[in-house]
Amino acid sequence: MELRFAKVTTGDKIFYAVIFTFLTLFFLIVLYPCIFVISASFSSGPAVQSGKVVFLPVDAGLLGYRTVFNTPSIWLGFRNSIFYTVTATCLNIAMTMTTAYCLSRTDVPGRNFFILLFTFTMFFSGGMIPGYLLLRNLHMLNTPFALIIPGAIGVYNMIIAKTFIQTSIPSEMLDAAKIDGCGDAYYYVKIVLPLSKAIIAVLVLFFGVGHWNAYFNAMIYLHNRNLYPLTIFLRDILMSTQIDPASISDPELQARIAETAAIIKYALIVVTMVPVILIYPFVQKYFVKGVMIGSIKG
Repeated sequence: MELRFAKVTTGDKIFYAVIFTFLTLFFLIVLYPCIFVISASFSSGPAVQSGKVVFLPVDAGLLGYRTVFNTPSIWLGFRNSIFYTVTATCLNIAMTMTTAYCLSRTDVPGRNFFILLFTFTMFFSGGMIPGYLLLRNLHMLNTPFALIIPGAIGVYNMIIAKTFIQTSIPSEMLDAAKIDGCGDAYYYVKIVLPLSKAIIAVLVLFFGVGHWNAYFNAMIYLHNRNLYPLTIFLRDILMSTQIDPASISDPELQARIAETAAIIKYALIVVTMVPVILIYPFVQKYFVKGVMIGSIKG
C-alpha cells in the first residue's frame, strides 16, 4: 500500500516561518537575561556598576562568588535546602501518586466525592493565619516538619497523575494481575509505578523546583537560623548589601560597597539557579510526554 503525504503548500511554509521566527525571538528574549546575569556575576564591580557588561564578562573575576561562598551561612543553607527539597519531594511523590492511583480506580467507593473534595481545596483555603495556628497547635513551628508536611499532596499535580494513569495503564492489566493472584498494593508498586516514570519525573521537577525556591513559609514558621533554607540566607545577604550611601561619609567606601553589592547580587542569583539547571536535563526527556499524556482528558 502506497503512503501519500499531504503536500506542503505555500501558506504552510509561511505559517511555519512565522512560528519559527516568533519562537526564536521569544527564546532569545528569555535567554539574554540569563546570559547577562551569568556574565555580570563574573565581571568586576566597576564594570557592572558603570553598565559596561552587555553580553560577555568584563574584567572577569570571582569576587562575587568568593564573597558568597566564604559566608558560612551559605553552606548551612545549602545543606538545609537539599534536605528540605529531597525529603519533601519524596513525600510529595509518595502521597500524590498513591492518591492519584486510588482516584483513578473507578471501583473505589465515594470516588467522585473525594475528587470533588480535593478539587475544592484548589479554589478555597483557610488562609495564612489559620495555617499558622494549626501548625502551632500541632507543635510543628520552628521544626523541619513545618516545611515538609504542609502541602504534601499537590492537587493539580495529583489530577495530572490520575489522568496519566487512566490513559496510559489499561484497566485490563489490573484484571490480568488479579487473575495471577496480584493484590492491589503489589500491583501499584510493581506495575503502576514502573509504568509511570514519565509523570513521576515531571512531578519531581515541579515539586523539587517549588521546594528549592520556597522562602515564604520559612520566614513565617522558622525562627532558628540553623533551620533556615538557602533562600532565606541569600535574602539576608542581599538585604545586608543594600546600604544607604547617604549614611556613609567616605565616598570611596560608598563606591566599593555599591560595586560589591552589584556583583554579589548576580552571584546569588546564579547560585540559586545552578542546581535546577543541572537536574533538568535528566528529566527533560520525560517532561513533554508526562505533561501531554496527563492532560488529554480528565
